[in-house]
Amino acid sequence: MAGPISTLRLPRRRALLTATTLVLLASGCAQGQVSAPIKTATPAPVAAVTQSAPLQPLVALPDFTPLIERYGPAVVNISTTSEQNIPGAGNPFPPDSPFYRFFEHFGAPNGQGNKPPQEKVESLGSGFIMSSDGYIVTAAHVVRHAKHIIVTLADHHAYPAKLVGLSVRYDTALLKIDAKNLPTAPIGNSSDLKVGQWVLAVGTPFGFSNSVTQGVVSALDRPLPDDEYIPFIQSDVPINPGNSGGPLFNMYGQVVGINDQIYTNNGGYMGLSFSIPINTVMSVVDDLKAHRAIQFGYLGVEVQSVTPDMAEALHLSEPVGALVASIQADSPAARAGLHPGDVIVTFAGKPVYSVGQLPLLVGTKKPGTQVEIGVLRDGKALSLPITVGTLPSPQKSAEMESSPTAIANVLKIPRLGISARPLSAKLMQELGIDQGVEVVDVHQGAAAEAGVQPGMIIEQLDQKTVRSPQQLQRLVAGIPADKPIPALIRQGKSSIFIVLRLPK
Repeated sequence: MAGPISTLRLPRRRALLTATTLVLLASGCAQGQVSAPIKTATPAPVAAVTQSAPLQPLVALPDFTPLIERYGPAVVNISTTSEQNIPGAGNPFPPDSPFYRFFEHFGAPNGQGNKPPQEKVESLGSGFIMSSDGYIVTAAHVVRHAKHIIVTLADHHAYPAKLVGLSVRYDTALLKIDAKNLPTAPIGNSSDLKVGQWVLAVGTPFGFSNSVTQGVVSALDRPLPDDEYIPFIQSDVPINPGNSGGPLFNMYGQVVGINDQIYTNNGGYMGLSFSIPINTVMSVVDDLKAHRAIQFGYLGVEVQSVTPDMAEALHLSEPVGALVASIQADSPAARAGLHPGDVIVTFAGKPVYSVGQLPLLVGTKKPGTQVEIGVLRDGKALSLPITVGTLPSPQKSAEMESSPTAIANVLKIPRLGISARPLSAKLMQELGIDQGVEVVDVHQGAAAEAGVQPGMIIEQLDQKTVRSPQQLQRLVAGIPADKPIPALIRQGKSSIFIVLRLPK
C-alpha cells in the first residue's frame, strides 16, 4: 500500500529546470548510450553598454534632498528630564486591598513618607529653530513639567534651554538657547495647504535623530476630541514617539506645521498622523514671546450632535449643525438671543456640519470680534449678530445638593414613566435656573429607554418650557404616540437634548 504523498512547491523556473534535467538523464539511461561532447563555436563577449548622458527618471517623483540639505540643520533634538511619583511605592498593601487607598491617602504611620518617592524620567522630542538668535518652537507636551531641557543641533552642539512659555490648549511651546547665527527654517502659510500635497517630517522618532519621512496631506481642519481648539493637518507621513514638536515641511521648504500626535492601537504609526498648522502655532508663539496672555473665543453655550431622530424631532431636513443644549447667563450667546433648541449651522460665514467644528471656529476668533451666526429655530433659518467673548479661566464648581422636598409634592406621570417634583429654591439658585422639574424616580417606559435617571432635571419638552410636574403631565398627555419629541435634560450644570417616543 502506497504511503502518503507530500508536495513542495518550488519557484516555477527552478521546477522547470529540475524536471528537464531528470528527463535528459532518464533518456540517456534508457538508450544505454553516452554521447560525445559536441564542439560549438564560442560566442564573442558582449561589451558593456555605457551611457554618457545623465540618467533621467522614468517616473516623476519628488526629490527631497535639496530641502534637507538647505533646511535640515534647523531641526533640533530636545531631551528633557522630569520627576514623577512612583505609584504605590512604599505601600505595604496590594492594590486590590481595601487598605491600599487608605494608605495612599494618609501616608505611612507616624507621619513618615507623606511625600511619595519620585523617579527621574527622560524623554525625547523634536523642534525647529525659528530665529537665528536661538528661539525654538516645539510641542508643549514635549517640555511640560520638565526640570531640565537640552537642545542638540544637527552639528551635535548641545545647549541648555529656557522655557519662554507654553499653551496647553494649543500644545505649543517656545524655548530659548544662548546661541547666535543659527540656521533657521522659513515659516509657510498653512492656509495654502491642499489635500494631496506632498509634505515632509523631520525629527527624532524612537531616539533616531534627524530622521526624514514623507507623505501627503490626507485632510485639513480635522478636529480631535481632546484638542478642540486645534484645526489639525491630517497626513500619512510616518511619525512616531520622538517626532513630536518637529517641523512638517511643504515642497518649498517652508514649515507648515509641527508634528503632534498619531492615531494608533499599538503605540506606533498606523497611517494617520496629525500636525498643528503653523498659522495656529505662530499666533501662540507671538503671544508667548511678548509674554501676553493667550485668549480664546467664547460663546457661552453647550452644544451636542444632531442625530437623525433629533433632526426629525426638531423639524430639520437633515442631521447637521450643533444643537444648543444650554446657555450661560450673561454670556455672548445670551446677549445675542440664542435659545436652547437652536441649531447652529454657520459661524462667521463658515458652515458648521458637525458639533466638533464649532469650538474650533469660536476658539480661534479673537475676543471682541463681531460675527454673524446662522441658526435653525423651529425649522426656520435665522441670522444673529454676536460679539465673541473671552473664554473664562476654569474654576472648580462646588458640589451641588438639592434640599429634600416633601413626598406630597411628588407626581407620578405613568405615560412618561417617571415621578417628578418641583425644584427647590436652593437648587434653582445653585444652578442659576428658574425652570424645570426634578426626576425623583424612573419606572419602565419612554424616559428609561431614553436614559433618564433619578436626579436629572427636565427643562423642556417638545421645545416648551417645563415649570411644574402638573404642567409636564399636561404636555405629555397632548403628545401623539410614537412621535420623536425633543426633551432638554439637565444634570448638574450640563444640559443635553434627548429624543422621547411616548406610547399610546
